[in-house]
Amino acid sequence: MNNAGRSIKRPPLVLFFLLVALVCGQVGCAGRPIKYYQLTYPEAVPATPDAINTTILVRPLEASRLYLDDKIVYGFAGPEMGTYQSHRWDAPPVEILQDSLVRGLRASGRFKAVYTIRSDANAEYVLAGQLYDFKEVDLNPMVARLNYAVRLRSRKAGEIVWSHIYSHDEPASEKTVVAFVEAMNKNVQRSVQEIQAGLEEYFRAHPPN
Repeated sequence: MNNAGRSIKRPPLVLFFLLVALVCGQVGCAGRPIKYYQLTYPEAVPATPDAINTTILVRPLEASRLYLDDKIVYGFAGPEMGTYQSHRWDAPPVEILQDSLVRGLRASGRFKAVYTIRSDANAEYVLAGQLYDFKEVDLNPMVARLNYAVRLRSRKAGEIVWSHIYSHDEPASEKTVVAFVEAMNKNVQRSVQEIQAGLEEYFRAHPPN
């Protein structure tokens, strides 16, 4: 069939630009690099001779889908929240907190052994919980908001024997992502020390068999 003189239908120009924008949003056509941030962890030390004779398994905390992703979450005084596209954690916050608790409790040397769910350890106690906030909040000054709850379950008794809620806003030195990360790093370490102290107090009052 002769198509001479027949106009060829082309997609509207706006559709083309929308397609380009979609692809660029996925692969970064603008060339803006993605920056990743990590927290610092204490070095593990052997359990001390007077360590509490018990083993603890730390599970990842439950959380909303915002904290199951690696994008840094920010918020304001109101309910509005968002995520940075080019500033991300090296792991989702639920995993960061799990690693922080495991490494922090191990580094204390106060427990016979501390494991993660990825191990095959048959721990006597399970530490789990819920993460509520792990975000930058644009106040004056800007703060790193950390809010989560943990509960310790005895496998032998089959019940929760201890629980704790941590909630603290750590001020950042300035309104930058780097300053926020430094503040969150300090906040997480503080929370681990608080939970460690609470666990020690519980086991002093209820020595493991």
